[in-house]
Amino acid sequence: MSKPDTTPTGWLETRLPIVSALRREYVDFAMPRNLTYLWNFGAFATIALVLLIVSGIFLALNYTPSVAEAFNSIETIDRHVSSGWLVRAIHMGGVSMLFAALYVHMARSLYYGSYKAPRELLWLTGLGLFILVMVAAFAGYILPWGQMSYWGATVVINAMNAVPLIGPALASWLLGGEGLGSVALHRIYVLHFVTGFSIIGVIVLHVAALHVVGSNNPTGVEPKTSDDVVAFHPYYTTKDGLALCLFLMVYAALIFFAPDLLTLANNYAMANPLVTPGDITPEWYFAPFYAILRAVPSKLGGLVLSAGSLAVLFAVPWLDRSPVKSARYRPVLRWALLGLFLAFIALGVAGMHKPTGLWLAISRVSVTYYYAYFLVLLPFLPRIEVTRPLPASLRGESV
Repeated sequence: MSKPDTTPTGWLETRLPIVSALRREYVDFAMPRNLTYLWNFGAFATIALVLLIVSGIFLALNYTPSVAEAFNSIETIDRHVSSGWLVRAIHMGGVSMLFAALYVHMARSLYYGSYKAPRELLWLTGLGLFILVMVAAFAGYILPWGQMSYWGATVVINAMNAVPLIGPALASWLLGGEGLGSVALHRIYVLHFVTGFSIIGVIVLHVAALHVVGSNNPTGVEPKTSDDVVAFHPYYTTKDGLALCLFLMVYAALIFFAPDLLTLANNYAMANPLVTPGDITPEWYFAPFYAILRAVPSKLGGLVLSAGSLAVLFAVPWLDRSPVKSARYRPVLRWALLGLFLAFIALGVAGMHKPTGLWLAISRVSVTYYYAYFLVLLPFLPRIEVTRPLPASLRGESV
């Protein structure tokens, strides 16, 4: 009979095998040998989220969720609380860095077919995470109670009222009164805080789903032998570490050298319900969806198109029936995807301008192509597309 392991690690392992689980999932975990730096953006998003949560807790300790005090409490944080300006800059910059990482992460998944079997649940949990981040970011955008915060919230509330049956009731529940006031601001504050921590739970599901099916890779070919994979540590921990250093350098540059890019100038003025801004402009990460919202003259139609642009993503694993995952080996899809990415960027630029003339035309053309890609091109391309031969192994690929 062997002696029991009396070391602290051994004692814990016999009762709660955390150490062995961490070693199995984050040290010895088999990863495809050919992953590129595009696979680092998931780690970037995680780091940005951690910084957002930590800085958000500090800000919450000094913020007052009332119409009379919200704007002044933000000014106090910026001007009087020790290092408050830095923590707020980290929080504001973190939102932009998080969305940038998520957009690249999703674009990479679309290009390499990471939504296909057996990774459908991985894709769906990722989309759920993205929607929660959008909700948290929008709620957080309202909290400073600046001009753009107030009028941006007004636009969304008016759009909610256009939804038949449930829209007015939902808007009334959120507002808690006749209009945007202290009750609504307090509820939005709670929504922001709760959603932020809910994101952690969805990340756990997302990572758990990843560790069940494993990572996709640029070829879309599943590893067949032990020569096709390498251990997560030290190969990808060092690669992630180097990439994270570069990511944090960009993050720091944004905070210290380009703070004016973090929010709009109008949001540094206290909200005034009696003065409507000349043009209500969203933050850059919401601009594509705002452009879709304004692409048609109907409030309900714009809301349906904007919400549908997210809803259609949930159907992508079943819309694309090609047996080939990666666009590397699908020449026609590669061009179609380029058009999709350009359309999304064009929507983002159009969303930052007034919906008139050329910008309105760009919005309409771009949203038309966006839907055409998912509902027409993606389902029907496999019928006509001639794909390139897939590699037999990952061993010829570089890490």
